[in-house]
Amino acid sequence: MTPPVEPTPDPPPRGAFVAEGVTVRFGGLVALDDVGLRVEPGEVHGVIGPNGAGKTTFFNVCCGFVRPDSGTLTWEGTQVEGLRAHDLAGLGIARTLQGVGLFAGMSALENVMTGAAVRSRSGFASAAFGLPRGRRDEQALRERAMQALADLGAAHLAPRYPGMLPYPDQKKVALARALVAEPRLLLLDEPAAGLSEGEMDELGDLVRRLTERMSVLLVEHHMDLVMRVCDTITVLDFGQVIAHGAPAEVRDDPKVVAAYLGAEVTGGSEIDTTSLDGGSAVTATKEV
Repeated sequence: MTPPVEPTPDPPPRGAFVAEGVTVRFGGLVALDDVGLRVEPGEVHGVIGPNGAGKTTFFNVCCGFVRPDSGTLTWEGTQVEGLRAHDLAGLGIARTLQGVGLFAGMSALENVMTGAAVRSRSGFASAAFGLPRGRRDEQALRERAMQALADLGAAHLAPRYPGMLPYPDQKKVALARALVAEPRLLLLDEPAAGLSEGEMDELGDLVRRLTERMSVLLVEHHMDLVMRVCDTITVLDFGQVIAHGAPAEVRDDPKVVAAYLGAEVTGGSEIDTTSLDGGSAVTATKEV
């Protein structure tokens, strides 16, 4: 008798990622002050700001590295601000970091496979003792990891070790590791750092394609990339939200120009906003 085929469960509905009233203090320093934003399903939402604005701190809160003193983070209706970084993958959230964070003693393929482990059906014992289910699961993960590298044009990097790779290639491996888990929300921390103009264009095209199956929260200082790929932008300055809206709205906001260029904004003054389209005055800005 043929056993019944179990139906494939429907994927969870795509929901919003919402931050409300997020405040972080380091001693007497207020790093974030009542910060809020909403990342809609299928949206690329950028977070920008000059040095010391709080971008990195906010990203670390979203990743579970920093616990906020107050405020909430909600993902698909579930509060997540109390969760640790290693809990996020099971919720459909993946991230990349500024420092790539690859394992030096593992090949590029093996590094990517670690990102797919959340999809593994067999336990550690099955893999460790070479049980049939463990071997099948490992092969499936290997194939998924190879496909993730191939999707980024990086399949040729599979056998190489991180120390052998130029920085842009390391970033491709780190991104493949995040994507192989098939997240519904991808957190990207300065993905364009160290990339050439051509590589940045490729990254922008990729980020736009990703919205077909996930939302993206992008923390970035390269304004040309941000303005091209983002649907919505939130601007931080000294830990507070000073602007929020579509790229064109943010680019023309006098408070944003003043924050980046140090211009004093008065009632009737006009401010040159061309540098917010990717000029050197802004692209050279990088949060410490």
